[in-house]
This record gives sequence, C-alpha cells and structure tokens, in this order.
Amino acid sequence: MLRFLQNYPHFLELVYAGLLRVLRPLRRWLRPGGRLEPPLIWLERVGKGAVFDCQMCGQCILHSTGMTCPMTCPKNLRNGPCGGVRSNGRCEVKPEMGCIWVQAYERAQKMPVSGHELHVIQPPLNRRLEGSASWINMLHGLDTVVPKGWLPDDPPAP
Repeated sequence: MLRFLQNYPHFLELVYAGLLRVLRPLRRWLRPGGRLEPPLIWLERVGKGAVFDCQMCGQCILHSTGMTCPMTCPKNLRNGPCGGVRSNGRCEVKPEMGCIWVQAYERAQKMPVSGHELHVIQPPLNRRLEGSASWINMLHGLDTVVPKGWLPDDPPAP
C-alpha cells in the first residue's frame, strides 16, 4: 500500500526520528502494559505494517537497517545476510523475493544520519517482546536488554 515510501529512506529516517522526539517527553505515560500501549500497538501495526510489512517483533531496528524490516527475512536474520544470497540479490529461501539485507544495504547508503548503524551488531530477538509496542520498549530500553543466560558469561536462567 504505502511501500513506495521505502524508496525514500532518508525521508523515513527523518519522520522516524521526529516521531521518537515527540514520544520521548511522554515516556512516563507510555509504559509497557500501560493503558496507552494498545493504541500505540495498533498505530505501529497499521502504520509500520503498511510501509515496512512490520512483523511486530517488539524490538524495531528499522533505523539501523536502512528502514528495512529484517524480520521479513524468511530466516529472521537481524545481523546481515545468510550465506545463501543469490548472485542476482535474490533470497535463497524465496527466490521471487529480493534479499532483505541487499535492500537494507542499498537504503542505508541513502541515510545520512543513521545509515552507519547497519554495521552495529544487534542483540538476539527477545520473543517475549513480540506483539508489544516497540516504541515503548525503545523508550524504556527494553529492546536492548538481553535475557539472562543468552550471553556466554551469564549463568543460565532458572
């Protein structure tokens, strides 16, 4: 529907940054599980779904991936392409689909502010955040928290 906007990652980057600037002062009212989370979830599902095919992972990294949702990758890879990218830039799992990471790289080149973030290693996806409002999770730092036992130095979770 609104996917044509993906051709303008520099514009989307500014809109995304502006939206976060608007939401930051509302942090105390925007809480995980709070009364305002359901409308924000709806807004994300409709808005980001129409433009980015948002998968509602709860840990949005669009700004770090050239405004391309890595969760649309059939393998859900969050830190770059698998070894199966075809020479024509197509996906090995779904040959009719372009590789998400080829798109992310091309779009990140057009993003002057956060395009360099493509090289930042992302934490593993925390499935407990799925279906929640990623903007709320980002405001409260929940999107970067790695559950206990996921890192080599952590003791396993009980």
